[in-house]
Amino acid sequence: MELAAPGIKKEYCRISINDDGNLCIAIENKQEHKHEDKHHHYLRREFSYSNYEQNYMLPEDVEKDKISAKVEDGILTVVLPKVEKEEKKAAKAIEVH
Repeated sequence: MELAAPGIKKEYCRISINDDGNLCIAIENKQEHKHEDKHHHYLRREFSYSNYEQNYMLPEDVEKDKISAKVEDGILTVVLPKVEKEEKKAAKAIEVH
């Protein structure tokens, strides 16, 4: 699962599993733009905040203990590994002696 989050830092991401077993992703993005004009002796700061929060129902075959996430190049990637199912044993006839 990938979410575009331009300029996001990993410190602003919270990922958890709630009581209902759903995946919760919360991203808080804070940006500050600062412009200083020493000639006219003023400082202008602009702040912008954006919040994203979403719950996702997980398929039953996701191994919740092994979910991982990373932020790279403005993309939050959440890896949802599937439970490894044991291979069925092939039926085999045994010859009686």
